[in-house]
Amino acid sequence: MLNIVLVEPEIPQNTGNISRTCAATGSRLHLIKPLGFDISDRQLKRAGLDYWHLLDVRVYENLPDFFAKNEVRQMRLFSTKAPRCYTEVSYDDECYLFFGKETKGLPEEFLYAHPEDCVKLPMIPEARSLNLSNSVAVGVFEALRQLGFPHLQEWGKMKQVNHSANAEEK
Repeated sequence: MLNIVLVEPEIPQNTGNISRTCAATGSRLHLIKPLGFDISDRQLKRAGLDYWHLLDVRVYENLPDFFAKNEVRQMRLFSTKAPRCYTEVSYDDECYLFFGKETKGLPEEFLYAHPEDCVKLPMIPEARSLNLSNSVAVGVFEALRQLGFPHLQEWGKMKQVNHSANAEEK
């Protein structure tokens, strides 16, 4: 199971979208306070309401509280300041993917304490960053791709279409 860690998220709609991604992929969501919204916020649940019962969400007072309650063997810290691309590292099945608040990202002292774990999503220099929920989705699906999409069912199998019959009708 992947672990998604949001450090001081500010926008309930982003956290709601991330909750939906976590629910759909079987990932656990960890929220580090202070939060910019109430966990029962209507907008938060609205973004992922029909998936809320599938979500495993845990809330912590701060980063020290989080680390006191979790045994983290591997983590990836997503930041625009990171030296390596998110595709240049491996992801274990119990990996913790950390994302910072929308306005400031992860705390710099946290990044500097773990430089080998920092990764970025490449983008043009003029762009400040991607939306937080998009960044989480990219990170989650790269980790799952590397792991072979464990426990996820394949959907969307297309029916075989007879193209030659359609061509004869035209």
